[in-house]
Amino acid sequence: MENIKILVVDDESRMRKLVKDFLAREGYSVLEAGDGMEAMDVFYSDKDIALIILDVMMPKMDGWQVCREIRESSKVPIIMLTARSEERDELQGFELGVDEYISKPFSPKILVARVNAILRRTLGSDEGDVIEAGGIVLDKTAHIVKIDGEPIELSYKEFELLSYFMENEGIALSREKILNNVWNYDYFGDARTIDTHVKKLRSKLGDKGEYIRTIWGMGYKFETD
Repeated sequence: MENIKILVVDDESRMRKLVKDFLAREGYSVLEAGDGMEAMDVFYSDKDIALIILDVMMPKMDGWQVCREIRESSKVPIIMLTARSEERDELQGFELGVDEYISKPFSPKILVARVNAILRRTLGSDEGDVIEAGGIVLDKTAHIVKIDGEPIELSYKEFELLSYFMENEGIALSREKILNNVWNYDYFGDARTIDTHVKKLRSKLGDKGEYIRTIWGMGYKFETD
């Protein structure tokens, strides 16, 4: 992850330092801004920013305004941070083109995991976009999945679903989030679609199907440990 630049925008210096320290451990180069106007100055002056972590409540220019302005000229991934966990705020974030929405307080390790997952999707990998986990090898370019070296047949949506799970290994994913990212439904999609596909995918993965764990009342998590 060397030389990948991430812009962290928060009016609390303590929060910026916390996030910066965890990202730096992963090898990311971190830029900082203490308010929305400073964030826009940094964004326009550095065209190599790969992702933005953006607080909502800030002086001078809040996170919503920053997001709107950035989306007028760029599709750079944005993770929104907020002290409020109201559904309408989350919906507003997705409508503005936010990639992730995390409520404070949050686990820095989970934040880093989500940063890694988003950047894997947007930047790809050096190995032709090949993902490996627990004996499963998924080649996004060739559209091939192998289990312990043996290829298996998956439908297009099963392949996309497995890809999304593996890219977000260790992260609990709500059904709504899966629908948004795999099916591109509106936020309130039909969750039964996911359950049906997960059942089929587990069956085709054999013993590896146990990696897809049900999080009761929420959704699913792909975990090999």
